[in-house]
Amino acid sequence: MKILCVFGRYNYGDPGRGEGYEYSNFIPALRRLGHDVVHFESWHRRDYKSFAELNVDLLKTVEHENPDLIFCVLMHYELWLETLETVRHSCPAIIINWSTDDSWKYAQFSRLVAPVFDLYATTYPAALTQSRMDGLSNFILTQWAADADKLADPLPARQCRYQVSFVGSAYGNRPQWIAELKKRGIDTVCFGHGWPSGPVPAADIQGIIRESVISLNFGDSGLVMRGLIPRRSRQIKARVFEVPGAGGFLMTENADKLESFYIPGKEIVVFNDIDDLAGKIKHFLSHPDKRDEIARAGHARTRDEHTYDLRFRNLLERATRSSGTNDSDPAVCRIDFSAFSAFVKAHEVGWALKILKFGLLVPCLILSGGKRGPRLARRLMFEISWRLFRRQTYSARGLPGRLFYQES
Repeated sequence: MKILCVFGRYNYGDPGRGEGYEYSNFIPALRRLGHDVVHFESWHRRDYKSFAELNVDLLKTVEHENPDLIFCVLMHYELWLETLETVRHSCPAIIINWSTDDSWKYAQFSRLVAPVFDLYATTYPAALTQSRMDGLSNFILTQWAADADKLADPLPARQCRYQVSFVGSAYGNRPQWIAELKKRGIDTVCFGHGWPSGPVPAADIQGIIRESVISLNFGDSGLVMRGLIPRRSRQIKARVFEVPGAGGFLMTENADKLESFYIPGKEIVVFNDIDDLAGKIKHFLSHPDKRDEIARAGHARTRDEHTYDLRFRNLLERATRSSGTNDSDPAVCRIDFSAFSAFVKAHEVGWALKILKFGLLVPCLILSGGKRGPRLARRLMFEISWRLFRRQTYSARGLPGRLFYQES
């Protein structure tokens, strides 16, 4: 089938952060399964002056390509609900969203946008449970995986270039973990946005992992509310599968349901706090044979059960079954752009909203300066919007997208 992939080529839409995970892993897997894949860039918006232009261009692409399936990975409000509804009513395509970070995004995002999709794939088990309680029947539980083209047999520890490495951005409590390890005499080589070495090309990540005696992964995914108390959530990250698939030895922070995919102590190693982590690093650096045994077992499990070829085959089969698609009876996509122009008009910013933006910007600029101030103002508007206006936040009338296009 023809699949239109709607997500970014670069991490967070920023070319400076390197090629994005979804682009470098999802598209090759879909092509290996025999599908005709077309990519639409929805995160890096250099060619557009507003979200209105982006949404109109997407509709033009959908009409021109007439895909059988549209595979989205939404970042936030870049695609309007009206755009997705227009596609649903005008085209035969099945529409899927692969949701990320539902450990904290479910309440503010996924539950609000999911109804416009035929299938909503989440990697967070609690989100599936909550979606049923919220009356949403289109959620499906899936999980991250490894790229079958990047599978490689593990190297023995004695042949590895790095002792301990971490690949990923320096955000949240990750710098604190690395600093605490250094205090305990464990230097970790870090690659990614925010670290001194900076990002590395996606093609180099496999080699770093395979040539590391130990590859670290942290499961922190932001703050969630437990009653009135904010707590850090943990979830299974893509790196959990990427490391053993690439021939690495995975030492990962614990996360809910992790044991459903790997046996801790036999296929991967799990830690819970800094003392536990430091102790296990020292243990396996001193016991390379045991490290090699676990690395081989983790790689075999990944190869047999945890590749994107397997994940997407199941996901697409589920999508076509639930939609009742009949490949022998193709339909043509016809978008009514004159009707859609009303949403484009609604996205325009008048003087009242310009005054509102100015009122938000001034205190934020004073507090955070010229670089961070506008981002803080956008974040405040977003936090207010999804709580007060709910689904409208992700529509053409959504205030964050109308007021803060450049900062989004």
